[in-house]
Amino acid sequence: MSGIKITFEEMQYIARFEDITSAKVIDCIVESDRVIHVIQQGDMGLAIGKGGENINRAKKAIDKPIELVEYADEPVAFIKNIFGSVISIKNISITETDGKKIAVIEVAPKDKGLAIGKNGKNIAKVKLLAQRHHGIDDAVLK
Repeated sequence: MSGIKITFEEMQYIARFEDITSAKVIDCIVESDRVIHVIQQGDMGLAIGKGGENINRAKKAIDKPIELVEYADEPVAFIKNIFGSVISIKNISITETDGKKIAVIEVAPKDKGLAIGKNGKNIAKVKLLAQRHHGIDDAVLK
């Protein structure tokens, strides 16, 4: 997590989430309408809890929707984790052009709208987290 700056507000959200779930949070992004937690690899079950009880308690405690992403050392696996299991990803390739790393993400045509998200919210999350954790400059849907 070197190079990632976490604000005091984000630290508070991390501490609260970890207290409730016992899952290790390695990054947190607070937006006006959601909180995104990047969970240590292998801790997703703890974060969600039996029948979703941990995540539901956390949502109630902070009164905001929470999105969880499981960390992965490998950029392609991490990007797949950001999208979650709802979107059918055909292929992800990381290319370098003019010194910039670009993730080219190929999704099933039926899932393209979902991958982009309302007002581009989902693809923006992918771009932000891929940059923060793997130094990827851009993500492009194909």
